[in-house]
Amino acid sequence: MSLESCEETVEHSALLKLLSALFYAGSSFLITVVNKTVLTTFRFPSYLCLGIGQMITTVIVLYAAKKSKTVQFQDFDKNVLLKIFPLPLLYVGNHVTGLASTKKLSLPMFTVLRKFTILMTMILEAYILRKTFPKRLVYSVVTIVFGAMIAASSDLAFDMEGYTFILLNDAFTAASGVYTKKKLGDKGLGKYGVLFYNALIIVIPTVLASAFTGDLNKAVTFEDWVKGTFVFCFLMSCLMGFVLMYSIILCSHYNSALTTTVVGAVKNVAVAYIGMFVGGDYLFSWTNFLGLSICMSGGLMYSYMTFNNKKPSGSNTEGAQKLKLQISEESAGKYSVI
Repeated sequence: MSLESCEETVEHSALLKLLSALFYAGSSFLITVVNKTVLTTFRFPSYLCLGIGQMITTVIVLYAAKKSKTVQFQDFDKNVLLKIFPLPLLYVGNHVTGLASTKKLSLPMFTVLRKFTILMTMILEAYILRKTFPKRLVYSVVTIVFGAMIAASSDLAFDMEGYTFILLNDAFTAASGVYTKKKLGDKGLGKYGVLFYNALIIVIPTVLASAFTGDLNKAVTFEDWVKGTFVFCFLMSCLMGFVLMYSIILCSHYNSALTTTVVGAVKNVAVAYIGMFVGGDYLFSWTNFLGLSICMSGGLMYSYMTFNNKKPSGSNTEGAQKLKLQISEESAGKYSVI
């Protein structure tokens, strides 16, 4: 391997970081549109069963890809459960608390309290992954949270149960992102194995839970199953669920869990901006607009520092120096043999 090819790989990895983040942002936006169509326009009665459809699609697609040798990941054995733990529990906790908090809180307060996920992710990355962050990056994160608080300051209705659920949801989301990043370092699982086994382990208890709560019966007896447009939108939602989960894994693989969380937050603010002109359900206020603008500026500042950092980190520089030394030694060895 030449030094030039190593430098090219570094450049490509920087490009992959940006492209994976854009892929995640685009996937997240598209699934929001598709899910809104299924759940609001067609009034499909079960969020849970829609999630089950997305999990089953993920399992089927990755299993078929593995059988066709398109992708590779570890076969199932007793060690898989230990390797993937605690991701399935975190995913279920994230899903349940997310739905509960959505019902209990207004949209502005839901939005502002969800931004605390970014701070929690930064803290967990520092303690679990032993990462350090430059001060400018920390300031950009604080700016995002501060802007979100201003945006929601006109709606400060306190609901203890709702606040408990949303803060638990933040913790589950942050822990899920950080542990996903940690599990991606496992050579046996890899990004496809993490995605496949997480969905496979979750889907069975989720089906049982939906049957126990009556959601499964509501979904099966839904009257619009005979409509081709609904079936198409439902299948698109299932497919986009797989695409979204894959994009999250991919973004976490090439970036950090914190970057993935910030990209999601910036996407939400962008959707709010679009909602000012499209949809007609946005109630304009200068306080809200100012907060969104501060939030967006923090997100853009974070993105610029993350994706436009041309200076190699200390570890990369050290790795390049080691590579140069290794190449020199190999070259010297070859000449001595000759």
